Order: sequence, then structure tokens, then C-alpha cells
Amino acid sequence: MQISNSVNIPDHEIEMSAIRSQGAGGQNVNKVASAIHLRFNIIASSLPETYKERLLKLNDQRVTKEGIIIIKAQEHRSQEQNREQALQRLQDLIKSAIALPKPRKSSKPTRSSQRRRLDSKTKRSHLKTMRGKVIDEL
Repeated sequence: MQISNSVNIPDHEIEMSAIRSQGAGGQNVNKVASAIHLRFNIIASSLPETYKERLLKLNDQRVTKEGIIIIKAQEHRSQEQNREQALQRLQDLIKSAIALPKPRKSSKPTRSSQRRRLDSKTKRSHLKTMRGKVIDEL
């Protein structure tokens, strides 16, 4: 499976097994194992170390504590379509883990926004002082 121009995963590292789909269904769902259960061991894979580190740091329910990615595909009726979908999900997961987030550019608030903020603070302050006790000065 091709991840990028320089990185690919050999087929023997991806373990797939056919299982019966869950949920309601007819005669077909009770007899045919059309769902695919994909297991991929991150630690034992041939991926570069940076890929492995990022995948292990992912906060994703599909990645176990032992470093195994588990994907279950059962959306389609045919086993072949579910197999393709499981492989596509694995590829998307790995690509999302290696994508670097854009660095944040720090910015200053504009003068008008600072002025608006201070004006609203003074209005609020005035409103709160008006709620205080009334003192008669006679």
C-alpha cells in the first residue's frame, strides 16, 4: 500500500480477516462473512520512526495501547468493497498523522478593537456602580 512517494507498506504487515457483519439483516448477513477486520502493528512495521512516533501519539480509539491499529469495515455488502474501504481508512489515518499542523501567526488586536473593548468595560462599570445604594445628600 502506497502512503507517499517514498513510503509504502508491504502487504504481509497488514493482517485482514473476514468476519460476519453486525446488525440486522436477512439471510445473507447470517451466512456470509462480508465484514473485514484489519489489524496493523505500528511498532513491528517498516514505517519510518517519525511515522511510528506520530501514530503512537495519536489520540484515536482505533489505536490500542500496544500500538496496533484496528479497523473494522462492514458498510458494504461485498467483502471486496469492505477490504478496499479498510485499506483506505488505514491510509487516511497514517496520512493524517504525518500531516504537520500549520504554525499559528501571532497578531496584535487593532486599535479600534482595543478602544471598543475599553468602552464596553467603562459602560459596564458605570452600570454596576448605578446598582449600588442611593445616598441622600441633604
